[in-house]
Amino acid sequence: MGQTVRETIKNITSIHLKKENSVCLGQCLTAVGWVGGTLPELYEKDGMIEIPTSDVANGGFVVGAGLTGIRPIYVVRYQGFQWYNAPMIINYASKSKEIWGVPCPILVRSIAMEGGIGPVAGSSHHSIFDRMPGTKILAPMTPKEYQFSYDNFMLNDDVYYISEHRMSYDNMDETKDVIFDDSDIVLFPISITRFEAEKARKILTNRGYKISIIHQLWIKPFNEKKEWIECLNNSKFGGLVLDDDYVEGVASSIAHRLMIKSTSKVHTLGLEHKTAGFHPSVDNLPPNSEIIVRNIEKIMDKKIS
Repeated sequence: MGQTVRETIKNITSIHLKKENSVCLGQCLTAVGWVGGTLPELYEKDGMIEIPTSDVANGGFVVGAGLTGIRPIYVVRYQGFQWYNAPMIINYASKSKEIWGVPCPILVRSIAMEGGIGPVAGSSHHSIFDRMPGTKILAPMTPKEYQFSYDNFMLNDDVYYISEHRMSYDNMDETKDVIFDDSDIVLFPISITRFEAEKARKILTNRGYKISIIHQLWIKPFNEKKEWIECLNNSKFGGLVLDDDYVEGVASSIAHRLMIKSTSKVHTLGLEHKTAGFHPSVDNLPPNSEIIVRNIEKIMDKKIS
């Protein structure tokens, strides 16, 4: 039996604290289920540091730890809180190596979750860091991807923003790209939309369509591969970038890059441009398989007409 994403993160954290003599900082690490069971049951003496509910200041604590070279792990339990602590990380940690010649490597575990979370805490917000230098962004949804993300962090001295999603924690399976030479459309899903994109692909495959899917682990730097561009160029209806962030950020940036390199139009689909509420009637959720299927069929119908 393989490990789940949850178990992978837990093992990585345990080894990192002991081997690197490092620290893991965050709010309510030990109080509420060890952050979805992703943390080992360790305490302050072991490097598990509870920090107060003062998100603006917490960014400063983490930057200070990073400047000592101990490679801290910073757990942000809800990605929406990133808007409070991002200024310290972006303006100091991300720029420190370039401006002062002093690296500040930090692993930011930023955890997304939707559904009754409300207007502040919910959804993914990796687009905050996308436009700033000195930061790398990955969105691992499988055990091997998470291990790769950590290993890559340990080989570099940049800030690594790991865009997690709680709905991935039980996942044990690895994903595979499906690339056809004559696709109807090519999907480029990010984060939790990857699972819904797979469901949508199966639905449309049963309806006789050829759907290519290219899973996106790396958000920044985004390096499009030659085979991706060839797949786009040979497709009938272009591409669709899926994200559980607002489309005006990472999704639009990736779509733009793909369109520059290819001859195809690339669409985007993500959160609606509205604030999420607590009640289901006013929530703002990432696109599910039904919404993805409807949007793909709309793209194809519009192109045909």
